[in-house]
Amino acid sequence: MAFDSFAAFVSMEGHGPYVWACYAVFFVLMIVLMAGSVRSRNAAIESCRRRYEFQADKSTVAAAPTTSASFARVNVSQD
Repeated sequence: MAFDSFAAFVSMEGHGPYVWACYAVFFVLMIVLMAGSVRSRNAAIESCRRRYEFQADKSTVAAAPTTSASFARVNVSQD
């Protein structure tokens, strides 16, 4: 083993704080990136789901018979 004790491994001849800070920053950034990716994925899935439901509702409304008033042209004499 390259180090005599665990304390020597942690201090790494004075370079320990820099090395461990780099590891800490790396792992924190990886966690942030993974969390952001999961949130983006969930937002995209939710957006697709809402769009699908909107299109399904729209096609259901278009397929339903309409009983609304219809407007027809009426020819009236101008006498």
